[in-house]
Formats: sequence, structure tokens, C-alpha cells
Amino acid sequence: MLRLCALDIEDLAVISAQMQDAILLVGDMTYHPKRKQFALVANRFAWDEAAEAQRRRTELHFGQVLAVKTLNISQDEKDEVLSLLSISFAETDAPSGEVLLSFSGGGTIRLLVECLECQMTDLGPAWAAKGVPSHPLDQEDTL
Repeated sequence: MLRLCALDIEDLAVISAQMQDAILLVGDMTYHPKRKQFALVANRFAWDEAAEAQRRRTELHFGQVLAVKTLNISQDEKDEVLSLLSISFAETDAPSGEVLLSFSGGGTIRLLVECLECQMTDLGPAWAAKGVPSHPLDQEDTL
């Protein structure tokens, strides 16, 4: 089980790699403006477990969030399945910036933050995954 914290871009890259291919429902995300918190719960593929393909229920939490914007994600479709591709951070006016969660199919969530503050915590035991996620190379990449 993993428990990770990110306060800079390098730490966030580690969390992004661990959360790549996590699957979640739109209804598994929440934003609490008064607490400045955005959180989601996902079934992450356990890239850290080399022995066998596993998934784990994992919470991803961001603090110091001032606003949340979405693109190509319907908040009304609580049962819509999303697959997380990456998490990145772009500083705008140090230490504030934007966290971008990118999903397959072009969906994005942009968090406007006072500073980067992210925690990833596995919530329980792993279970066998049906397979290993793959990312075929684009035709351009094979040349």
C-alpha cells in the first residue's frame, strides 16, 4: 500500500505515474469550496506491484483549491466512467498555479490552487486486475 505526498512538480510526477490508468466514476469526485479541498476515489492500477496485475482503491486529495473547472466531463452523469491519464502542475504566480487532471477521451479537470498540495493514499487491499493497461504508440511514434 502506498501513501504519497506532493508539494512540488517532481513529487507530483511520481503520483501521476502511480495514478496513471486509474478508473473512477464522475460521482466519485467532490469539491468543498469552503475547505478548499478537491478529492476523488479511484481504482488505480498498482504499477508498483510487479508480481501480478492488481488494482487498489485509492484516494487522491488536493488542498488549497480555489476553483475547479471541467471540460468534456458532465457533472450530471454520476455513473460515467473516467480513465485518468496524467496529472500535471503549471505555476502561474508562484506558488499558485493550475493542476490539470487529463482523462482519456479528452476530459479534463483544472484545479486553480494557492499552492501545490496533493496526497495519494491507498485505502485497502488489492484485487486481481483483469489485465494490464496498454498505450499503443501512435503511428507517428513508430517511424
